[in-house]
Amino acid sequence: MGEKITIKNKEEIALMREACVVTSTILDEVGEIIRPGMSTEEINTFVHRRTTDLGAIPSPLNYKGFPKSVCVSPNDVICHGIPAPFVVLQAGDIVNVDVTSYKNGFHGDSSRMYFVGGEEACSPDARELVRVTREALMAGIRQVKPGNRIGDIGFAIQEYIRGIDRGYGIVREYTGHGLGREFHEAPQVLHVGRKGTGDIMKPGMTFTIEPMINAGTHKTSLSKLDGWTVRTADGKLSAQWEHTVLVTETGVEIMTKSPTGLF
Repeated sequence: MGEKITIKNKEEIALMREACVVTSTILDEVGEIIRPGMSTEEINTFVHRRTTDLGAIPSPLNYKGFPKSVCVSPNDVICHGIPAPFVVLQAGDIVNVDVTSYKNGFHGDSSRMYFVGGEEACSPDARELVRVTREALMAGIRQVKPGNRIGDIGFAIQEYIRGIDRGYGIVREYTGHGLGREFHEAPQVLHVGRKGTGDIMKPGMTFTIEPMINAGTHKTSLSKLDGWTVRTADGKLSAQWEHTVLVTETGVEIMTKSPTGLF
């Protein structure tokens, strides 16, 4: 079945929870500061400072050469947007902020969508895409329990998006992944799939689910300039929500759930 999946014990899970709390706390705080006229570099500065304030290290910084502490992906950017002072958010933009924190030898990874200038500033189509993508994530999370298979997650997301019937595309090339002592571990978690396929879920497994849903084609375009920024091939909007989850004895724990219950 490929690379061995690590099973975390109770002590390791407790340590990993602390990294996940750092991540979800920062994402709560990003929601309080994000505003029109703010550059994505300002978000990077804020996330870096708060990560270190909370006793953690930003996992993305220098990971395989990534130059910043957070990924900030507005509008047609699907993922891996590099913060920059010249990328300035405007009222009506939608933006994904993807935070991963490293603490106690473990990573905690989550991302959320934000409406720049408030939900009312964004178009009905943008609001619907963000809502549907969040529901797709939850459809995938509901499949997480002992005995189910990893392919059940992608199947549930795929079926939910198909049922919406709005012509949305599900990104294939970028997926969820195992998480723990390493930033990326087994298993790979696709957001499309066939029910009853893939590795069997067992208590102690930890991984991310992070569907990227495009308003148009599922096809992507990787920047030749920076080698990181991924955009929709047709220039239409994209949205993404992400949680780190734990397979428990009876079901699932969302490890990056907001301390304030926001997400």
